[in-house]
Amino acid sequence: MIQKDEMKGGVHLAELVEHLNLAVVNKGSSFDTALVGIKDVNRPGLQLVGFFDYFDDRRLQVIGMAETKMLESMDPEQRSRSFSRLFEYDIPALVISRDLDIYPECLSMARKHQRTLLHTADTTVLFTSKVIEYLTQALAPTITRHGGLLDIYGEGVLITGDSGVGKSETAIELIKRGHRLVADDAVDIRRVADQLYGKAPELIRHYIELRGIGVIDVQQLLGMSAVKPEAQVDLVVHLERWQEDKFYDRFGLDEERVNILGVDIPIITIPVQPGRNLATIVEVAAMNNRHKKYGFNAAQKLADELERHVQRG
Repeated sequence: MIQKDEMKGGVHLAELVEHLNLAVVNKGSSFDTALVGIKDVNRPGLQLVGFFDYFDDRRLQVIGMAETKMLESMDPEQRSRSFSRLFEYDIPALVISRDLDIYPECLSMARKHQRTLLHTADTTVLFTSKVIEYLTQALAPTITRHGGLLDIYGEGVLITGDSGVGKSETAIELIKRGHRLVADDAVDIRRVADQLYGKAPELIRHYIELRGIGVIDVQQLLGMSAVKPEAQVDLVVHLERWQEDKFYDRFGLDEERVNILGVDIPIITIPVQPGRNLATIVEVAAMNNRHKKYGFNAAQKLADELERHVQRG
């Protein structure tokens, strides 16, 4: 599980090393506490020749074939000075890619300045891609919302509402119809680019609490096909108790949206009262949302047809 520093924000270097299966050539003094908080990496070719005017020492530093060839043109004393200047900065680590040989001057200066030196067999491009992909996921902004998340016909539907309104009962009915549970009661939502993804907190993954029955394990009870580890959040369905004096939209032209982590997500409010089949309504809402994404809006089409009819009349 990825650990994040609450004050600085970042992934612990030791976890990154373990996840990417990197060889530790020299363990720096900050190996167990160092954080990688920048999603990109730096190839320190300019720094090795003394240019530090624009240098972010929070990034992983990666030496590949180009930097190695440049270092070949230096004598041992020049290489020592170059690595010494680089290791004077509090970088998380220096990674040598492509299984390239490590210059003795590099290892010597890493030990002198107590900096972490790592080794990988991956090409520079492949390693850089792995790091960026991993850090993009690990450093994504995250928030926890009360509610349940299900995959319904390929749409990630976040069901919210007050406690006791029927969220879990609706979820279990949807699961019995073949849809998949992602999370119940609490949903961890993270933003990657302009998309939201939700999953259950590890402690309550696959569990649902049903009043009168208690807690059930959906995976054990209904099988692996009834659960899903993660889903994109495409629609929010808010359940609320029916209010006689409140106007509820019956046409669907006014599309409401809710902002979560800076992303606007469609939201619909469903009034709950005896006799309403909430699972069926949520199913239809998911299908209708998918149709809208593909450019078909039934309410707008009907409004256009009524307008044309009036004009002809």
